[in-house]
Amino acid sequence: MTDLPLSASDGADDFRRKRVLPTLLLLGSLYAAALVTDLHINAVVLTIVVMITLCLLRLPVAIALVAAALLGGLHAGLSMAETVGALNDNLLIGSQVGMTYIMVGAFAVALARSGLLELLAVKISGRLGTGEAAARKSVRWSLLLILGAASILSQNLIPVHIAFIPVLIPPLLGVLNRLRMDRRAIACVLACAISSSYLLLPTGFGAIYLNEILLANVNGVGADLGLTATADMGPKAMFLPVMGIVAGMFVAVFITYRKPRDYETVESKGAATNRPAIALNLTQLLATLAALVVALICQIRFDSLLVGTMVGFIILGAAGIFRWREQDDVFTEGLRMMAQVAVIITIASGFAGVLAATGEVEPLVASAAALIGDNKPLAAAIMLIVGLFITIGFGDSFASVPILAPIYVPLALALGFSPLATVALLGASAALGDAGSPASTISLGATAGLNADGQHDHIKDSVIPTFMHANFGMILFAWIAALTL
Repeated sequence: MTDLPLSASDGADDFRRKRVLPTLLLLGSLYAAALVTDLHINAVVLTIVVMITLCLLRLPVAIALVAAALLGGLHAGLSMAETVGALNDNLLIGSQVGMTYIMVGAFAVALARSGLLELLAVKISGRLGTGEAAARKSVRWSLLLILGAASILSQNLIPVHIAFIPVLIPPLLGVLNRLRMDRRAIACVLACAISSSYLLLPTGFGAIYLNEILLANVNGVGADLGLTATADMGPKAMFLPVMGIVAGMFVAVFITYRKPRDYETVESKGAATNRPAIALNLTQLLATLAALVVALICQIRFDSLLVGTMVGFIILGAAGIFRWREQDDVFTEGLRMMAQVAVIITIASGFAGVLAATGEVEPLVASAAALIGDNKPLAAAIMLIVGLFITIGFGDSFASVPILAPIYVPLALALGFSPLATVALLGASAALGDAGSPASTISLGATAGLNADGQHDHIKDSVIPTFMHANFGMILFAWIAALTL
């Protein structure tokens, strides 16, 4: 009996196995050499480098986070009990966020039961049926505009964050395949549009980031330094950094991933191929709109995305969008859809807790500040790069602001940066690395939708492309903002 030839995926897996052990041995050797020579390695730097390396070696993100956190805690002098304790103590915070995402996932699945998303996919597929080049080009740009608009609305008007991606994208994968669109471009559009919307527009998640986190921390730290940030300073300070993200998105679409890319036609869950036309029910449409409005009102009124999406879910069930006895099934489907995101967010919170427990975040920033002197251009560049490095580890810009603010605000003011430039430096430094971190909800959401048929790799196709296109332009534009505002 002859052996079957290895497939491309088998060969790739074999290649990865062969490079994992040498890479780990190299890291271990470098670490041992540093210990022998008494070279001090900052625990935060070590932890994040190890985490990123393990992710690039295709270990599950959750395992990479835990393994790197344990190594970083032990390296910082914490005992195993103290390291595990710091990890466990912060899991509670992450689990609260994870539960919110599960409820958001259930709400998104309930919205999908209205048939609006399937109708969209069927209509787009119908337009492709003409086969005309002009029609195909029109569909391509329409899709990009729809995904960009949906990303913005998900942050500022319809509070579902990234949960719309695994609901909206899978029915469209067949269309994307026929158009030969590179899914890496789609991932960049989703990541850049989501990041831009909450960093610039002061509603929904944007109101939380700009007003409740960024400006609140600036005022909290700057009160004794004579700095008072007003509500209008957030969008003004973040405008140029956000334009860097937008520029990166256009580079991804028009340059980096403009060429066609072929994918196998694989039936994925939620695919809209060969389905009959869907007729919209006016009652369902009105109920869906009412659920969205009430969910938004409840989110704002009670300052809770969990409460808002829960109320929206109940309204959709009561209105007959899905059968009342199917509520458990709908909720479970949303749970499955968001389970990986919720787990990684929870563990990432523990990972951030270990980084904070090492006590080496401030020394890292202080050592960077020592290199600066009174050179403002160099100061802005180093502050942005250090912020990028820290946020990659946290995977959450919201969590990075309180960590960076006590150091960045006094440093920026001492170097002569204006209040507006100080807000821009802090806001951009904390946001850098959110899109493109292996543990970021943005990159996880993109993978959850685009990998519905198993042809989109989280690290290679989501993390690396979004990291390059969302962050490189933002660093440049944020640096310009710091020097000109």
